[in-house]
Amino acid sequence: MTQDQGLTVGNFHRVCIMTFMVGTVIQVSSERGFAIDLSKRNLTQVPKDLPPRTTVLDMSQNSIAELQMADLSSFPALKVLKLSHNRIQRLDLNAFKFNPDLEYLDLSHNHLRNVSCSPVVSFKHLDLSFNDFDALPICREFGNLTQLSFLGLSARKFRQSDLLPTAHLQLRYLLLDLGGYHAKETEAESLQILNTKTLHIVFHSRSLFSVHVNISVNTLGCLQLTNIRLNDDNCHVFTNFLLHLTRGPSLLNFTLNHVETTWKCLVRLFQFLWPQPVEYLNMYNLTIIESIDEEDFTYSDTSLKALKIEHITNRVFIFSQTALYTVFSEMNILMLTISDSPFFHMLCPQVPSTFTFLNFTQNVFTDSVFQNCSTLVRLETLILQKNGLQSLFKVSHMTKTMPSLETLDVSRNSLVSHTHEDMCTWAETIVALNLSSNMLTDSVFRCLPPKVKVLDLRNNRIASIPKDVARLEALQELNVAFNSLADLPACGAFSSLSVLIVDHNSVSHPSADFFQTCHHVTSLRAGDNPFQCTCELREFIRNAGQVSSGVLDGWPEAYTCDHPEGHRGTPLKDFHASPLSCNITLLIVTIGATALVSAAAVAFLCVHLDLPWYLRMVCQWTQTRRRARHVPLEELQRELRFHAFVSYSERDSAWVKSELLPHLEKEGIRICLHERNFVPGKSIVENIISCIEKSYKAIFVLSPHFVQSDWCHYELYFAHHNLFHEGSDNLILILLEPISPNSIPSKYHKLKAFMARRTYLQWPTEKSKHALFWANISAAFNTKLPCVTETDVKT
Repeated sequence: MTQDQGLTVGNFHRVCIMTFMVGTVIQVSSERGFAIDLSKRNLTQVPKDLPPRTTVLDMSQNSIAELQMADLSSFPALKVLKLSHNRIQRLDLNAFKFNPDLEYLDLSHNHLRNVSCSPVVSFKHLDLSFNDFDALPICREFGNLTQLSFLGLSARKFRQSDLLPTAHLQLRYLLLDLGGYHAKETEAESLQILNTKTLHIVFHSRSLFSVHVNISVNTLGCLQLTNIRLNDDNCHVFTNFLLHLTRGPSLLNFTLNHVETTWKCLVRLFQFLWPQPVEYLNMYNLTIIESIDEEDFTYSDTSLKALKIEHITNRVFIFSQTALYTVFSEMNILMLTISDSPFFHMLCPQVPSTFTFLNFTQNVFTDSVFQNCSTLVRLETLILQKNGLQSLFKVSHMTKTMPSLETLDVSRNSLVSHTHEDMCTWAETIVALNLSSNMLTDSVFRCLPPKVKVLDLRNNRIASIPKDVARLEALQELNVAFNSLADLPACGAFSSLSVLIVDHNSVSHPSADFFQTCHHVTSLRAGDNPFQCTCELREFIRNAGQVSSGVLDGWPEAYTCDHPEGHRGTPLKDFHASPLSCNITLLIVTIGATALVSAAAVAFLCVHLDLPWYLRMVCQWTQTRRRARHVPLEELQRELRFHAFVSYSERDSAWVKSELLPHLEKEGIRICLHERNFVPGKSIVENIISCIEKSYKAIFVLSPHFVQSDWCHYELYFAHHNLFHEGSDNLILILLEPISPNSIPSKYHKLKAFMARRTYLQWPTEKSKHALFWANISAAFNTKLPCVTETDVKT
């Protein structure tokens, strides 16, 4: 039997209990209009301001004491009404006259004493249990509830014909609350229940079992009894009560909730049920009291297939372990579940056992359990979750004597793997192994069943999968989620792998060739990892986008960037990196080409345009301007001192001093010359700038000698930048001697530009034209400067 079959059997009683509820509630929910929850609001009556289209109304756990027709008349579409845990004492079914669609009515846990019968609506679920009825509140009108599936009732006494009006109904679930039942000591009462699939009887929680009622049911499939307190004296009362209930051949599932009993009575109960037709026996919240001694038990032929006991409380502290464990280990049934119990060991059956399914979840078993046990020859599924197992080597040694074992679950223990784990000896039949939530490391891959198909290693301490791991040719599903893996596992050792789960690890740069090397994988779940969205991830994202959405589980929602910070939270499918930034060769070529072009450009500027000279001049200009910022504002706002600053080559100084200065100064034009107006102590650059700033205009005496002078060109450069904003007339060019454009060096492109687009005055060689020449120059000076002293002029 597979693990899935075992789980189905283990929950069989819950299926019996919940089928009616799931069918009703889901149907109502799928068609509902407004669902309103007013539970736990301390209400004393139904509110008047609810929407008329309300279909689901929950007013449980309030203080409502009365229910009238006017309270619900405004909800014609009402289908579900929950009024449990209130204070209602009287019920008039006429209150639901205007609710023709009402299907689900829960009035349990109130103080109802009687019911006024009237034509009722088509209830599917009617719960009147846990109330204060003396007799079963059955009206003959209940016989018209042909769709009734669930019926909950309470009573202190019975009459055989109490349920006669509902005898023809095909109930799926009948709940009888007998918490207030008063037993008759003289004679036993009888109650005939004709048709129901599931019968659930709740007894008083604090009283010893003393019910003397003969209850017979036709077609009963599931029986559930809650609150059973037994001792050695009243044990026979309980078994007599079960006589009629367990006779029917259709009873498959018998469940006991909240049972307190002696060990002797428990064994007698097992012995009573052993020959009965019951196939599945479930016990929840079992408490063993008084003592545990050896009891005789006859393991005759039985219909019982599965025994499930969850949550055992043992109030006997000194007892014979053999007496306790032997009763269970020798049972000739197929499936045994004992979970959430103080059992710290289990005996090996003395003879070859019939067990195919054993579940000992949440006990305190140690590594010694079932060691060298050769009688579990038919065991197919073994579950040892949440115990005290520590050695994976011993677990493997335990299974080697189980020749039929297929499914082993040892999750949630404290298992560790050691270096000698390559000596593990597993049962070769194991195909499903659950080792999740342990303390296993990488060496676990040296201790695995050779034919395992489904392997669960979630929540361990695995950082990598060794490359020299033994080949698991049959492995089809591998779950290594919640570990510390830094990359997706390679498939070299897992040639049949089709399902891989590796989410919640430390995978930052998954292998780009994973989809090529693991071409058999049809489902990969690798989301919720700290992906580093860098160039290394581009190929994986590209490959992930090409595979079908069914292969990459959770794509794209669960796959987001974790680093760098600027991309955190960005889906991988939206992450794009440029080819230039990710291709090293292309990046080097691009940088090299850019560097070469830049170098060529710089070389061209240096050779043809004398770039270093300009940079030097700009640097000096900047430094002078920076120093000028510290000069007081009133000094900066000075008046002009000169009409013109004259720039010329020293080789042309004879003409400037003999011709230019005499004629201009004769006209009252003040001229600034570097020989007489530069201030000693200042740099040349500072003097040039100062003189230009104090002059209204700048006169440049152009000649071949001027062209060859760096300082002349520098003066022209700064005069242009300082005066040009006031108008182009502030620069006066005098061509003393003809200059061929080809003779001007290429680095003086500024001078070339001036001579190409500006008008200049040419010094005539004929004396007859000198008067017109001086008149043109004098005409350019029409500004009157303030009177200054000779000292002012020099400074």
